[in-house]
Amino acid sequence: MRIKDCMIVGLILCLVSLLSACNMTIKVTGTGKTVTGMESELIFKEPIPGVIVEEITISSIGDVLLHEPVYVDAWTGSTFNFSPMLEKVEAYLSEATITTANQESMIGGVELGLSTYPAFNSPKEIGNALKDAGVDVVMLANNHTLDRGEKAIQQAINHWENLDMMYVGAYKDEADRKKVRVIETDEGISVAFLNYTYGTNGIPVPEDKPYLVNLIDQEQMAEDIAEAEAEADIIVLNLHFGNEYERMPNEEQKELVQFAADHGVHAVIGHHPHVLQPAAWVEGKDGNKTLVIYSLGNFLSNQQGLYKRIGGMFTFTVTKTTYKEKESIEIHSPTLLPTYVTFHEDFEDYEVVPMYSLTNKELKEADRHYEEIKMHMSQWMPELRFIEEK
Repeated sequence: MRIKDCMIVGLILCLVSLLSACNMTIKVTGTGKTVTGMESELIFKEPIPGVIVEEITISSIGDVLLHEPVYVDAWTGSTFNFSPMLEKVEAYLSEATITTANQESMIGGVELGLSTYPAFNSPKEIGNALKDAGVDVVMLANNHTLDRGEKAIQQAINHWENLDMMYVGAYKDEADRKKVRVIETDEGISVAFLNYTYGTNGIPVPEDKPYLVNLIDQEQMAEDIAEAEAEADIIVLNLHFGNEYERMPNEEQKELVQFAADHGVHAVIGHHPHVLQPAAWVEGKDGNKTLVIYSLGNFLSNQQGLYKRIGGMFTFTVTKTTYKEKESIEIHSPTLLPTYVTFHEDFEDYEVVPMYSLTNKELKEADRHYEEIKMHMSQWMPELRFIEEK
């Protein structure tokens, strides 16, 4: 590339980066491409020849873990309807270009017999409700994947396929596992998804069927990351790790995120602790920055206690700038929508609601708890923005 071209690319990328940091907006007239911001707007009267700026947003929610009271509440007398439980957050879930969920309980369906803790098997209809609410991808690798054996996994996968929803972390066979999960967006940005769990509650993975669940194995993960890198613009890694009910990540979590950053992963989404853990930026060995949220907590469950009823929807923006076949990818503008599971004392009328909307009737001292969550989640990322309107 000529020196002049290099200078132009550098100037463009610096400008995009600066405006993103300042929460400004670029609109490139004549291209229809927009870089979204919150505070102000800079409009070029003339397009920059040859420059293409595209962007998407990716959202993730935490654990969908269906204890018996939740699916009993969803029973209508003839089927299971979970959609009312998601109504108050549907507008947020459907807004992103891609939305992912951690489907922690296998949806083997009533044919296998529904079951709750400690060995879950859930109604398939939760899948329909998630799709209708805006979820595009489900993560299946977790400590409950093998709760009800291979049949539950295969029946769950069959339902996800019938819904035309991408599933990651548990597979129907080895050939299925080898397919890199990539979404090609209309904006021309490709996103690869990977998913692994620390274990399966002591249930051994069949030696001849390791594809049933992805276990955290750094050698295998490095291979998978390399394959994903060859096929996609960005890599989003979902890890089921950490200690249950602890609000801060442990050293093993930090080491695994560092491993991911060193291998070029763009974003790490954490699950398993059932409570929220902070967001952060982690620098990789090549100077790259990896976005991480260590735990998204419970999205929908019957776990009791304040922090176990609080989850979140974590969203970030991906901007792709192209000039003369040279591309740059930037991850920026992280936001969080804290959520809360409400239900009556008789374990009825479960709902996931935005935490900012809670009244003292729904949660005593709701405002104080909400502000504490905001401080907790942004302690390593002061720029983390919280969604407080719709």
